[in-house]
Amino acid sequence: MARVRFIADFDYKPTQSCTIAYKAGMMKTVKRNCAYQAISAGKAIEIQQEAQHGEDKIGG
Repeated sequence: MARVRFIADFDYKPTQSCTIAYKAGMMKTVKRNCAYQAISAGKAIEIQQEAQHGEDKIGG
């Protein structure tokens, strides 16, 4: 999984019969394949996950 911010609208097609639409400005955790396609198309940038309240790093 990867955390990305979409900088332009992007349609991800995980299968031939399914399309997931992401709108510009959305920040989402998506599958690596989706992130790779969106970043390669110039429609997203990868962002670092922030530690949640009370944690000093990701994962605890």
